[in-house]
Amino acid sequence: MNKAFVKDEPAGDDDDDLPGAPALPAGSRNYMTPRGYGLLKQELDDLLRRERPKLVEIIAWAAGNGDRSENGDYIYGKKRLREIDRRIRFLIKRLESATVVDPAEQQNIDQVFFGATVCVCDADGSSSDQTYQIVGVDEADAGSGRISWISPLARALIKARAGDVVRFASPAGLREIEVVDVRYV
Repeated sequence: MNKAFVKDEPAGDDDDDLPGAPALPAGSRNYMTPRGYGLLKQELDDLLRRERPKLVEIIAWAAGNGDRSENGDYIYGKKRLREIDRRIRFLIKRLESATVVDPAEQQNIDQVFFGATVCVCDADGSSSDQTYQIVGVDEADAGSGRISWISPLARALIKARAGDVVRFASPAGLREIEVVDVRYV
């Protein structure tokens, strides 16, 4: 097939549209815990210092092998290099716009704010206690108990105190939960 009719790369190379990349609400800050900031910084350093240079070396070797149109190492390498460069630009943008909030420095420790670790249970007592930490968009992992500050549960918990009952819309419908404990670690 003629190269003129093959679309190699999407026209809109928008860094904010990375697959799986969580979006920030328009006009809001990119809050992060020191741990989350460190993990993103570590990923960026790893991409810049280790993975990208190794890939550039492989591409240079593959390019020296002759015909590039049927050279799998070259074609795959260029595609992977574009993915890495896109991720690097994304990480740089996120780190530059980050507002690092250390939960250990929170003054009002009896209320739920960003960085709080909150223990909750169903208001009717039907389930066991669950613990969540309210973290930044890029560090959220519900399976590990870290929820994004923009999630419906986190928004319902903000400014609540131990003993308060809050309502929020979950995928299963409207739920009421009671705040059992609030900690800042």
